[in-house]
Amino acid sequence: KALIVETRRRIIEESIPRIKKCLYELDEKEIWHRPNDNSNSVGNLVLHLCGNVTQWIGSGLGKLPDHRLRDIEFEEKGPLPATILLKKLDELIILINEVLENISEEDLLKLHDVQVYKETGVGILVHVIEHFSYHTGQITYYVKWKKDIDTGYYTEDLG
Repeated sequence: KALIVETRRRIIEESIPRIKKCLYELDEKEIWHRPNDNSNSVGNLVLHLCGNVTQWIGSGLGKLPDHRLRDIEFEEKGPLPATILLKKLDELIILINEVLENISEEDLLKLHDVQVYKETGVGILVHVIEHFSYHTGQITYYVKWKKDIDTGYYTEDLG
């Protein structure tokens, strides 16, 4: 139960609100700006996080069909409106909650197929938390760099 609570806290209560706050700070051009050929835009990172969580939690733990096309997450050049990205994040919250609501202790301990890996449910959740946090940090860095602002993550309620 503690891992489920922590997964919800780290992704749904912390990371997603931070990403949304960042999206609200950027205009459409900034969301799809790539600093160079080896970097991704904020928009690409949001699509990538949605694809990753849908695959790892939705398909891996939730046994939903896996329709992920990972390369497309990075090929998108925009301008896909911020409203679509925000909607995808809201849909991700629903998916995470639905899967975690039905997860058993056995599901957390047994092996699941995800991409080319065999991962325990615990491993899946740890991966998703750290992966989400990693890209949330990249998005935050871009916004701080581009806008020269303090995101205020620790000074206001993000809920």
